[in-house]
Amino acid sequence: MKNVFKEIRISLVTTIFLAVILCGIYPALVLVAAQAIFHNEANGSLIIKNGRIVGSSLLAQRFTGARYFHPRPSAAGAGYDAANSGGSNLGPLSKKLIDDIGGRVRNYRIENDLPPAATVPADAVTASGSGLDPHISPANAMLQAARVVRARGLDEESVKSKIAAHTEGRTLGIFGEPRVNVLLLNLDLDGGK
Repeated sequence: MKNVFKEIRISLVTTIFLAVILCGIYPALVLVAAQAIFHNEANGSLIIKNGRIVGSSLLAQRFTGARYFHPRPSAAGAGYDAANSGGSNLGPLSKKLIDDIGGRVRNYRIENDLPPAATVPADAVTASGSGLDPHISPANAMLQAARVVRARGLDEESVKSKIAAHTEGRTLGIFGEPRVNVLLLNLDLDGGK
């Protein structure tokens, strides 16, 4: 019986010790390091305009109207709902997915005044895994540029230069694809951050 109590005591001491380390000290160190090294990212990469939070550079949000570049479609809740982040979980043979993408392709061509056989970038008609990807491909942005130019009455070259200015390269030069942050681009078109 003495051994049982000894084992229970060792288990309790070990559990308390690990709880203090893993639930207290370690998270506190990570918090301090994140705030010191990655302050903006640790606080959500929030974008503040005129003293008001207008979004996060890490999350897509709905933009409607011809004046704005539009993000990827969203499968997150009712659309761009960070509380319901996630994909549609529809497989490549799903009739619903095929119909949804077909409808998005038609709408994208109409919205951007493209010919019926124009190639549409995949990111213009498919949701990301999270449904909240804030980026679109440069090809997608360039296809939307003519619509934005017409709606805003801007010079095409100035809009294309803004797209180029907001195009991010591959992460570490090798991961992912070049991409354009839609929120940052639209804010720039509206007059900067």
